[in-house]
This record gives sequence, C-alpha cells and structure tokens, in this order.
Amino acid sequence: MMDAARRLMSFQFTFFLFYLQAVLFGNPTDTRTVPITISNLEDVLNHNELVFVNFYADWCRFSKMLEPVFEEASNTVPAAIQNVVFGKVNCDSETEVAQKFGISKYPTLKLFRNGRVQKREYRGQRSVEAFKEYIEEQMKSNIREVNDLRELNDIDGKKRNIIGYFNSKESPEYKTFQQVASNLRDDCDFSVAVGEISKKERISGDNIIFRPPRTKDQDMVYLGSLVNKDLLTAWTTDKCVPLVREITFENGEELTEEGLPFLILFHNPDDANIVQKFNQIVSRELLHEKGNINFLIADGTKFTHPLHHLGKSTKDLPVLAIDSFRHMYLFPDISQMNVPGKLKQFCADLHSGKLHREFHHGPDPTTPPQIAGQDQQQQQQQLSGGQAGSLPKDPGQQPTVKKGGGSAPQEKRPTTPPESQFVKLAPSKNRYTLLKDEL
Repeated sequence: MMDAARRLMSFQFTFFLFYLQAVLFGNPTDTRTVPITISNLEDVLNHNELVFVNFYADWCRFSKMLEPVFEEASNTVPAAIQNVVFGKVNCDSETEVAQKFGISKYPTLKLFRNGRVQKREYRGQRSVEAFKEYIEEQMKSNIREVNDLRELNDIDGKKRNIIGYFNSKESPEYKTFQQVASNLRDDCDFSVAVGEISKKERISGDNIIFRPPRTKDQDMVYLGSLVNKDLLTAWTTDKCVPLVREITFENGEELTEEGLPFLILFHNPDDANIVQKFNQIVSRELLHEKGNINFLIADGTKFTHPLHHLGKSTKDLPVLAIDSFRHMYLFPDISQMNVPGKLKQFCADLHSGKLHREFHHGPDPTTPPQIAGQDQQQQQQQLSGGQAGSLPKDPGQQPTVKKGGGSAPQEKRPTTPPESQFVKLAPSKNRYTLLKDEL
C-alpha cells in the first residue's frame, strides 16, 4: 500500500514539473511557424510588422535540413511579441505564392515588413542563434536621432542619406517617415532631428531632404505630402536605389542572382571623381540599358582577383570591364570613357556578340570607302584577291609566307577572354536546390 502511495506521489510530482515547465517555458514541441497559403497570404503579411518566411519543397534535401532549425528558431521569439511571425510556404502545393515572389531555389528565406517583401533575402548562417539575432536586429529602429545639427556633418558621406526634421515624434508626419525608413533600411541611411534643435530647418514646417553620396551642399528637398506613405516611398526609393550601385562581397550573391551582365568600374576608394564621372555618363547615355545591364562600381583594392584575370593590378586603376557571367571583357582605354557614344557602343557590342566574336577571330572587317571610278564588283574583286564572285577571306586568317615564295592562309589561333569571376559569387549549389541556372 505504501509503495503504491509513493508511486502515485512520484507521478503527481513529475506531472507537476512538466506542467510548470510548460507554463514557464512553453512546450518545446510546439511551433509558432505559420503555414502560408494563397488564401491567408495577405492577412498574414498585412497584420504583422515582420514576417520571416521559409519557402521550401518537401523533396529538397536542403529544405529538410533547414526545417527543424527554422522551427526551433520560431520559438525563440517571445510570445508577447505579437508583430513578428515565422511563416513557411510549401512551394509544391502553393505554386501561385512561389511564382508571385520569384522563388528559383530551395530553400529561400525572405523577410516581409509591413506587408512589403524586402529586396534582400536572408543569406546568412542557418542556425537558431543566427536567425534569432537577425530578427532582433530587424526589430531595432534604423533611424539615427541627433541631438545637435552639427552631428549631421559626421554622417557617412559615402552613403545615401535621408534626413528628416520634425517637431514631434508623435506627429503623423514622423510616423510616416518611420515606416518608410523601416521599409528601405537596406538602401539608405536615415537620420532625424526632432524638436527645438530642428527649428531652423522647419521654417515652413516639417522637412525631409536627401543627401547624395560624395557631395557637399547638394541636398534635395522632398516637396510632396509628408503623410502620403506611397508618395514618400516612391521619392525615397528613387533617391536610395541608384542606377549605379556598389558591389561588395556581402551583396555579390544578391546582384549575381539578378542574372544581368555587369558593367563594372574598378576604382581606387579615394578616387571620387572617376565614380562621379561614371555615374554621369551612365545616367546620360545608358539609361535605356537599365534592366539589361547592372551598372556597378567596385573597390579595386578589394576586388583584386578579377583585376588579375584581366591582366591588371591596383596600379592600373581605374579599370572598366563587362562581366557577362561567361567571360570578362576589358574596355580598351578608360580615357575614352568620356567620348560620347563609346560606352554605349561597348554595351551594344556585348548584346550583338561582337565582344565575344572578336576575342575569337580578331577585329571584325570594316567596309573600305567607295573608290571613284570603281563599281562594287571591282571592289569585291580587290577584297577577295581574285576574280569577282570569289568568297572574301576569313577575317580570322592572316597571310603567311611560304618557303619558296607565295603565301598561304595561317591557321586560326582562337583566343579566349578571361572567364567570369563574379559568377563565382552566385548562389551555391552546395546550399540550395537551384530550379534553373539563371546565369
């Protein structure tokens, strides 16, 4: 009888411990990950400030490896935080959702903020601690508040800066600014001066300005409604997402995944003039190429490996080249970059295949000017070196002198342009199941 009583007491005590653990720490087998379908997509995204979504496929081994880690990470966010959600999309059954967000590899991790997908997907370490730190960082405000206007002179001049001057943080104008800054945190640095210290910048009311990189006294004022979120977002996006972007080792994978060739200027980090000239030329002559080519600048003291493959070094900076993700093509003379039409023709030669063709066969033949008194047949005869109607010589063949006189066509010696270096920054096949090779 005593043994039975002891067993009952032991069972009750064990049950009490499990109950206490569940109350204090939650059930470790529970998950807060929300399955997202086309039917609940808008509701989940629009009713939470942050939604971290795992796009996966059941048959993908990388998806299976990530699943328990992602599930465990979802439990690290305190239940009291109601505006952060971990979500998951089964791309096999929810093809419409997958297509909507352009999923091309499994698993893909994307962050949604206030219903808007963030441009940069998560590409960091895939661990519970890394996911936890990432979400905590995303929850922090990205707006730097200054206590003195002179502090604005110390902001990073190499970056694109949006600066707001507001009377109060409780105003609808500030709330709108706060939302736009949060949505574009990956594209611009945001600073704010509030209250009495901003008074001289608010002569006609609250004010927002854009400060371009590497400039002085060239601030651009926002003239639209400060409470119109869509209008302010459009203006800020235009200013914060430049036509010419900087490639780094951190964003290289993201840029290569866009699948567009690079027109890339390797420069010395202290050479602001060549960067400014390149921006001006691209804006003036190559705006029509947006969507066909990515215009980039790169710190040539860091990206020395591509320079080496082009036969260049840091002593040769600045260097201009195209990386087509198959080969790299060097712009022959950087001093000619300013000549109207030169850079435009360089891009056109990429699209036509001329750059690749000339690497293999030498310069394309050019048509000589019409000689007075000669008809087209006579000129053709001269070009062919024989009777009219003969086939013209292959431009890749050069005459060589035979032993004993005469000449014979020289065997072609194809050359190969340097292989692409930036394609190596593309998504790793050891980490993703790629649906198709977009490069």
